[in-house]
Amino acid sequence: MSREPHGPGRPAVFLDRDGTLIEDVGFLARVEQVQLYPWTIAAVQRLNQAGLPVVVTTNQSGVARGVLTEAGIDEVHRHLSAVLEAGGARIDAYYYCPHHPEGTVDGYVRRCDCRKPGPGLVDRAARDLHLDPARSFVVGDKWLDVGLARTVGAAGVLVRTGYGGSDAQPPGLEADAVVETLSDAVDWILQNR
Repeated sequence: MSREPHGPGRPAVFLDRDGTLIEDVGFLARVEQVQLYPWTIAAVQRLNQAGLPVVVTTNQSGVARGVLTEAGIDEVHRHLSAVLEAGGARIDAYYYCPHHPEGTVDGYVRRCDCRKPGPGLVDRAARDLHLDPARSFVVGDKWLDVGLARTVGAAGVLVRTGYGGSDAQPPGLEADAVVETLSDAVDWILQNR
């Protein structure tokens, strides 16, 4: 499937959720499990103040595996937004992939283009919010987040929280920056936008 160019749009920051924005607790099924890093609210707030849309892109294979529901994911995202908004920060949109080729739940077992590092989540956000991926940034704790950045033409920033890039680094794939936390990623983004 060919990717359509989006035309001129705004730059944005595409954030991974688990291990980047919040602690990675495995399959996050309940709002009580949401644990923000101490720097999360201030980091997102700085992106908001800079006028950069903040979009969460996250693989949620737990739906395909039968351990999460889409309603549960939506509830977690509403809770996360409420906590951030109480601190003066805002997520502009959430996009997630519920699929996995080795899942067990009918309708979710498949290969798709929305599972990171595929471009589907970013492509949808770009269309919905009039964003330009080529002028944007992807921040995450796994090499697949850097792979997503390369797939959509964005800059890729790997943070050392969560998995911290301990997953297998594909040959030839390099991050534009490797930093300790989301706060450090925001520093880099604001200096390099």
